[in-house]
Amino acid sequence: MTKPDCPPIPSRREARRRDRRDAILTLAQGYFLDHGYAGTSMSGIAAELGGSKGTLWSHFRSKEELFAAVLDRVTNTYRAELSQILDPCGALEATLQRACHSLVEKVTLPDAIALHRLIIAEGRRFPELARIFFDLAPKNTRLLMADFLAGAMERGQLRQADPVDAARALMALAMSGCHQQLLMGQLGEPDPAGIRADANFTVDLFLRAYAVDKAEGDAPPAATPSGHSA
Repeated sequence: MTKPDCPPIPSRREARRRDRRDAILTLAQGYFLDHGYAGTSMSGIAAELGGSKGTLWSHFRSKEELFAAVLDRVTNTYRAELSQILDPCGALEATLQRACHSLVEKVTLPDAIALHRLIIAEGRRFPELARIFFDLAPKNTRLLMADFLAGAMERGQLRQADPVDAARALMALAMSGCHQQLLMGQLGEPDPAGIRADANFTVDLFLRAYAVDKAEGDAPPAATPSGHSA
């Protein structure tokens, strides 16, 4: 009988290195948010970390690489969660409500607001910083949403349209309420009722805008996200 393939068990050395990397990322995330990108240095993080400076440099060759790794870890959990939510077998409206609620809930967390402010404040001076943020956060989320919406269009649940444009509209609506108020300092803390209201409002308006046109009939299938530049 053939045994199922199992992932290799990391050695103690590999496990220690992974744990050390996670510790560096946790410390670096707080350091970036407290000091800003310009105010953060590899030497400063190494000093906070303690031990040899070579430890930090053996994991990350530059501040830019370290920032990208921090952001990737922050967004990776959300991407996995969103992928599970966007189930093509589920009811469309309920699925979109869960997806929008999850999005607004995540982007209104204190660290998410602080990170967004950092990008706005320093993105012009450090354009690569803004590019890293866009690629790992809004762009990836948009493509996940677009892929799901393209499927809904193919199944006749939504009218035919560019799925990437539809995803952009959906995300813009979802982030126009509590998130914008928090970002601009007009709201003290995330409001659970407000987050739910934002999600419901977004989905209601979105479904009205992308309702199936009965006259579409034999309209050609929608373009897939891969055929559109994000």
